[in-house]
Amino acid sequence: MKKFLTILILVIIVGGGLFAYWRYFWVFGEGVKAGQLNNLMKKGYIFKTYEGRLIQAGFQGGGAGSVQSNEFRFSVVDPKVANQLMVNSGKEFELHYKEYMATVPWRGTTVYIVDSILSMKDARPSLGPYTP
Repeated sequence: MKKFLTILILVIIVGGGLFAYWRYFWVFGEGVKAGQLNNLMKKGYIFKTYEGRLIQAGFQGGGAGSVQSNEFRFSVVDPKVANQLMVNSGKEFELHYKEYMATVPWRGTTVYIVDSILSMKDARPSLGPYTP
């Protein structure tokens, strides 16, 4: 009976560990999003995380008769990437991200974690000086 109970407890622990890894740490997908950086802020009560929004070109319908902009909400773990985004708010970015199945408090509030910046450019090209 003790041997059966020991094996059962080990199976439950290993199964729980595998489930936790799959749910919280296994990368579900990777991709690139492009758009204008709206904001990036560091916030949180216990775990301070970087949370941001990227406004993508185009519109999508939010419901019958409504139009809203495409917004990509993301979290950033690397402080170097976060600082580069913060000082360049309002510019056009191409961001590489990883998607997880669920969030953990120390990683951020979204399942999308930006890990690198692929490109950055000014949002609007300069039109030159105004001449009437």
